Amino acid sequence: MTVTASKLRENIYRLLDQVLDTGVPLEVERRGRVLRIVPAGPQEKLSHLVRRDAFLRCDPDEIVHVDWSGEWQP
Repeated sequence: MTVTASKLRENIYRLLDQVLDTGVPLEVERRGRVLRIVPAGPQEKLSHLVRRDAFLRCDPDEIVHVDWSGEWQP
């Protein structure tokens, strides 16, 4: 997301909280250049995944017992 310096000044606390909550960097355009605000420290890559129950169309325990030897080729 990119905002101008004026918009950052108007909504700085909301925008900073958004960066902290989502982990998505905020870009600020100032005098034709872009600055980036990013949360410090490492993030877990899987922490922002959304659970999508609709994509698994069977019992998860059934997948464990499937014989994949015919599908797998080294």
